[in-house]
Amino acid sequence: MIRVMLVDDQELLRAGFKMVLGAQPDIEVVAEAADGAAALEILNTTDVEVDVVLMDVRMPRMDGVEATRRIEGPKVLILTTFDLDEYAFSAIKAGAAGFLLKDVPPADLVQAIRVVHEGEAVVSPSTLRRMLDRFAAQLPSQEPPPADELTPREREVLLMVARGLSNMEIAAGLEVAEATVKTHLGRVLAKLGLRDRAQVVVYAYEAGLIVPSHRPKV
Repeated sequence: MIRVMLVDDQELLRAGFKMVLGAQPDIEVVAEAADGAAALEILNTTDVEVDVVLMDVRMPRMDGVEATRRIEGPKVLILTTFDLDEYAFSAIKAGAAGFLLKDVPPADLVQAIRVVHEGEAVVSPSTLRRMLDRFAAQLPSQEPPPADELTPREREVLLMVARGLSNMEIAAGLEVAEATVKTHLGRVLAKLGLRDRAQVVVYAYEAGLIVPSHRPKV
């Protein structure tokens, strides 16, 4: 079972999500909270085990971005009201595995939760690149860890992920097996302290490895 926590200050919205998720044989809603502070309290002070947190952004007391930054363990999916929301961008930087629009079709919501539980990012690298292009003025907020310890092939994989290529496309481009790409990507994540593909894209922008489309190259 995939254990889900719902975090949203709109009780009616939580009820709707709970109804949709409760109908799935492999998903169980195990906790709810009306803001980020309450979510952290549940995660830190109770024995409720959570795999995926479905997190709203704009909430009283503590917003979803700050809560995401403080959560350790569960994967976080951000809920946003419109595409390329600056709050969703901040949440990705804070460690969220992706973002969904609040009017997401039920089938897409269920699939997103399953994908995140498997360790993948829901937001595609190409979508994240558009987001970063729009909000690149906020970069960098801090110095990213250097990529010096990456091997040439690992650095190559990092750049291809950052450009929005899938594992299959990278494998074809490098003429290697897809499993080999996954191994290289796993080492990139471990060496740079990153959670997933989404954070690889953020890292590439912060480190200056990818130049936003509206920034001139120097």
